[in-house]
Amino acid sequence: MSGDFYSAIEERRSIYGILDEFVISDERIEEVVQFAVANTPTAFNSQTGRIVVLLGNSNKDFWQVIFESIKEGLAEEHIEKNKRKFNAFASGYGTVLFFEDYEVVASMQNKFPLFHEQFTEWSHQASGILQYLVWTSLEYEGFGASLQHYTPTFSSAICKQWGIQKGWKLIAQLPFGKPTVAPKEKEIQSLDQRVVIVK
Repeated sequence: MSGDFYSAIEERRSIYGILDEFVISDERIEEVVQFAVANTPTAFNSQTGRIVVLLGNSNKDFWQVIFESIKEGLAEEHIEKNKRKFNAFASGYGTVLFFEDYEVVASMQNKFPLFHEQFTEWSHQASGILQYLVWTSLEYEGFGASLQHYTPTFSSAICKQWGIQKGWKLIAQLPFGKPTVAPKEKEIQSLDQRVVIVK
């Protein structure tokens, strides 16, 4: 089991070539995501992470929302390039949206005023752990994925349709699908410069 654990860590990489093809069942995707959410550590057990998994047309709709939200601010020569990029994300099996519930964060700040400033930082740290767990788990199940960071404005209709609650802040997105390409070679900096062991 430990070998599987370390292999999963090593093999989790950014993969941008993905297809909307069967890898595991939707029920298994739900199990994987729920397991990650249930087992992500959070400061004071605040459990601030929220996830929306978009499959099928909802996945395609999301990346269209992203494109429309940034298109007006782009120079003409960048519009087509970004459209191709978002179409590539939309061509996958789904997208995991990672939110943090800021109403919970605010309640923890009120409950523990001594740590008021830290709770926002701790919330983002917990989100990073959750993103990593879901990403690594989906890769382990056979998907390719990449982590993205866009901040669209959701209409009230979309919020209602997708179950996005008031107070949820979008932190990251993970488009995933059946991989069509191998990950690029990863250059790892010298660990002697990055890890210090003190005895």
